[in-house]
Amino acid sequence: MVIDRTGLAEFLRRRRESLQPEDVGLPRGQRRRTTGLRREEVASLCHMSTDYYSRLERERGPQPSEQMIASIAQGLHLSLDERDHLFRLAGHNPPTRGTASEHINPGLLRILDRLRDTPAEIVTELGETLRQSPLGVALTGDTTRYTGPARSIGYRWFTDPEVRQLYPTEDHPFLSRVFASGLREIVTLRGSGSRAAHFADLLLAQSAEFRSVWDDHEVGIRPHEVKRFIHPEVGLLELSCQTLLDPYQSHHLLVYTAVPGSESYEKLQLLSVIGTQALR
Repeated sequence: MVIDRTGLAEFLRRRRESLQPEDVGLPRGQRRRTTGLRREEVASLCHMSTDYYSRLERERGPQPSEQMIASIAQGLHLSLDERDHLFRLAGHNPPTRGTASEHINPGLLRILDRLRDTPAEIVTELGETLRQSPLGVALTGDTTRYTGPARSIGYRWFTDPEVRQLYPTEDHPFLSRVFASGLREIVTLRGSGSRAAHFADLLLAQSAEFRSVWDDHEVGIRPHEVKRFIHPEVGLLELSCQTLLDPYQSHHLLVYTAVPGSESYEKLQLLSVIGTQALR
């Protein structure tokens, strides 16, 4: 496919101008004159330089890679149809849709962008973190930094002992059952050639604990509504977890809250002040 530089530039410009700062979780400021977002704001959202993004809007520069286009589609909060259109304008075939897609529904992103005062994250059905709120990062660390199978919290649970430090020791046996049960259900749902099946094979080869729990063939083991975390600075927090599901891509928005007036509520307030500076 050939890049349509004029179409790409016009589409990017229109989408940028149609977004307001509050649509993407940015402060508006008092002296704002720009219609929509500034180029530097979009570049930051898309994790690229302002110069690189600006050249695309000016019909210049090299053909952007598929990775760059995917980042722009997410940064501009595009729908799946808009994302596919953007890929074609850039001269690429659109990625596949469905549960393997990591493009987050813009509706979920808009909700997450407004959850700056509570821990929240968007994860795949395999527990891979796609996006976190600032307080989510403060609570669990940046869990988007992992690559490969380690992106899955269930995989890390059985292969990385450091992960368990975030949870009380007495909860570990139950959480092992939760992760193994959930993975077994996804393997059955997606089939033997799925990523879930690949993760299961890796864990069977690497973890004796996983093999033991896996052999129990448990399904339907669900996490408790109240989850317990041990933060290195504020200690034990007991947080209720509410889930919003995007059924088309099996992405989950997890929101963690504390009962007002409780000790955990006060600790969350402290954590919001400490922020990511408190992380290891």
